[in-house]
Amino acid sequence: MLRHVRRIFLLLGLVSGFGSSSALGADANHGAELARRWCASCHVVANRQAQASADVPSFTSVARRPDFSAERLAFFLLDPHPKMPNFPLSRTEAGDIAAYIASLR
Repeated sequence: MLRHVRRIFLLLGLVSGFGSSSALGADANHGAELARRWCASCHVVANRQAQASADVPSFTSVARRPDFSAERLAFFLLDPHPKMPNFPLSRTEAGDIAAYIASLR
């Protein structure tokens, strides 16, 4: 229950931090830098990347999902799935990574 409440507060903070349009003010170029630094060991984060873990989706495949939402992805990055490393991302950094992934659509 506490985890559910925490997620709600994170989502509210995230939404208020982004404003009203998709990943408002997010910097996709900064997101690409962060992705290369923190995500490329597991995910293919760019077309020129040659290697990553076979059992995780590429950022392009994430971006092309029919239900993709940069806002939901940024929220997810703030409280990642247990299989993901716990990177201490700020709301801005999570938004930047989500904006980068959205740019791959």
